Amino acid sequence: MKILLTTLNARYVHTNIAIRYLKNSIKDMDDSIDIEIREFTINQSKEYILREIYKLQPDIIGFSCYIWNMEMINHITMLLKKIMPELIIVLGGPEVSFTPKSIMKDNDAIDIIVMGEGEKTFKDLIIKIKDNEDYSQIPSISFRARGDVHTNHMTAITPDMSEIPFPYKNENISKNQIVYYESSRGCPFNCQYCLSSASTGVRFRPLDLVKKEIQYFLDQEVQQVKFIDRTFNAKKDYALEIMKYILANTNWKTNFHFEVTADLIDEDMLKFLSSVPTGLFQFEIGVQTTNVETLKIIQRNMDFEKLANAVKEISKHKNIHQHLDLIVGLPREDYFSFRKSFDDVFQLRPEKLQVGFLKLLKGSGLRENAVEYGYVYDHIPPYEVLESDAMSYGEILRLKGIEEMVETYWNSNMFTSTIEVILSNFYNSSFNFFQDLWTYWEKHGLYHLSQGRNKLYEILLEFCIYKKFNKIEVLKEVLKLDYIKHNKTTSFPKPLYRPLSANFKNQCHEFLQNIENLKKYLPKYIDMPAKEIIKKVHFQEFDYNVIELERNPNILNDMEKEKTIVLFDYDLENKAIEQSRYYELLKTEF
Repeated sequence: MKILLTTLNARYVHTNIAIRYLKNSIKDMDDSIDIEIREFTINQSKEYILREIYKLQPDIIGFSCYIWNMEMINHITMLLKKIMPELIIVLGGPEVSFTPKSIMKDNDAIDIIVMGEGEKTFKDLIIKIKDNEDYSQIPSISFRARGDVHTNHMTAITPDMSEIPFPYKNENISKNQIVYYESSRGCPFNCQYCLSSASTGVRFRPLDLVKKEIQYFLDQEVQQVKFIDRTFNAKKDYALEIMKYILANTNWKTNFHFEVTADLIDEDMLKFLSSVPTGLFQFEIGVQTTNVETLKIIQRNMDFEKLANAVKEISKHKNIHQHLDLIVGLPREDYFSFRKSFDDVFQLRPEKLQVGFLKLLKGSGLRENAVEYGYVYDHIPPYEVLESDAMSYGEILRLKGIEEMVETYWNSNMFTSTIEVILSNFYNSSFNFFQDLWTYWEKHGLYHLSQGRNKLYEILLEFCIYKKFNKIEVLKEVLKLDYIKHNKTTSFPKPLYRPLSANFKNQCHEFLQNIENLKKYLPKYIDMPAKEIIKKVHFQEFDYNVIELERNPNILNDMEKEKTIVLFDYDLENKAIEQSRYYELLKTEF
C-alpha cells in the first residue's frame, strides 16, 4: 500500500511539520506500507501538482490543510478523484478540523477528514484500511457511509509529548530550508482571535529530547529553526534551559526564531539575553492592540508597560531581531484607536512591525461572535474581515496602504536614519507619517507599479520636498547615508549623486595603507593589501555631519555645512541587525 503525504506550502523554503509527524508515526508499522512525503507550494500550478501526484500513483493521499492552501487543495482533490477514482483522499489540519461535515458535503472527492492532533488517529486509520477493516468507530474522524457524512466525537486523549516521534528523523534537511519545530503544544492564554481559544492547557516535550533534536538541526547546519510553540516562554525555566543549550552548542550558522510573550520576560532572562551573539535568536512578539477595552473583549492578558520595558532592554544590545505584531479590525478598535496602538508599538522601534488584518478563523471565539461586532468578512479562506461596527471598509483599505508603507520603508531597514530625522522634526505621530506617505503614493499612482530600490529613495526625497520640509539638502545627505549603509555601490539614485574630488580615490588608498588606521578601524584587514580591502569597504564624503545628526536627530535645524568622511565596512559575520558598520573619520586621518 502506497501512502503520499503532501501539502502546499506558502514558500519553497518552508517545511511542513505535520506530514512529517504522520510519516514518523506509521513508517515502522508494517513493511508492506510505502510512505512518501512530497511538498508543493501555492505558487505552482494545479496542473503541475496534479501531474506529479498522478505519477506517484498512491493508494492513499493525505493533505495538510491551512487557510493559505485550502482553495487549491479543494480543486486538486476534485481533479484527482476524476482521474483516480479509487484513490482514498484524507484531509487534516486546522482548516478542516472544525467544520468537517460541511467541507465534505461541499466536496464529494474527500473521503475522510482527520480532526485535531492526528498522529494516533491517522495511524489507527491506516491500520484499519490496510487490514480492510471497519474504521467507522475511530474517534476524531469524519467519513462517508451509506451516502452520508458521519462525524465521530473528538477524542479527549491527547498524546504525551514524550511519545510523539521526532518529525525529521533521518532526514537530510537542505541548508536553505526553514525548519519548523515545537517543544510544546497548547497555549496558556485564551485569545479569542486565535485557534488556541478552542483548546486548553500546555504540554511540554521532555528537555532531554528537545536538546537532542536541536542538536540534530545544528549538526545539519540548517538556516533557521522556527519554534511554533504558541508561547515559547510560557514556562520560564524550561525556555531558558533550551536557549542556554543553543548558546552553548551554536554552530554560528543556524538561527532560532521564537514566539514570546514579552511581558513574561523577567530580569534573569534579560540578563541572559544580553549575552547571546548577534543573530542567534529572533523574537516575534504579539502585541495586537494596546486598547484596554479591546484586550478585555479578546481575553488577552497583557501588561504593555512590562512588554515595552522588555523590548527596549533587549534592543539596547542590538543582538536580537525583534518582530512585533499588530492586528487591524479587533473588536471596538476604531481607526483612531488603532493609530494609538500603532504609535505605542512603533515608539519601541522594533526591527520589524507587522500590521496584520483580522481573519475570522474557524474555531475561534471571534468567528463565533461575529454578529455581535458587526463583522463582514470573506467566507473564502483566509476569512479576512472587510469591515466591522468599529471600522469601515474604506478605513481598512487605507490601513492596508499604510501597512505597505511600513513594510517598504521601515521593515526593509533601508531608511531608518531618514525616518528617525523626519519623525523627530516634523511629526508627533509615527502613524501620521506613514499615513501621509501613503496618501502621497496614492495621489501620484505610485502603488500601481513595482518600484525599484533606487526609486524608493527618490520617492521618499520627493515626498519630503512635497511636504515642504526644511533642510532638504541635509535630508538628501541622510538618505545617502541610509543608501550606503545597505549598498556598496557607486550607482546612487540620481538626486543623491554628487561627483567626488579627483584625488578622493588616492586618499582612500593612502588611508588603507596606514597601519595605524587599520588598527583603529579595520583590525581584521591588517594583513590584507589595500587593493583587496577596498573591495570590502566604502568611503563617502558628506556635506554635513550625518553621523552627528543620526546620533541626535532633533538637531536638524541647527545643521551647518561640515565636510565629513565616513568609512563603511560591509564584511560582517552576521547581518541580522546591521548591514554594515561605519565610522566618522577624523580630519587628521583623511
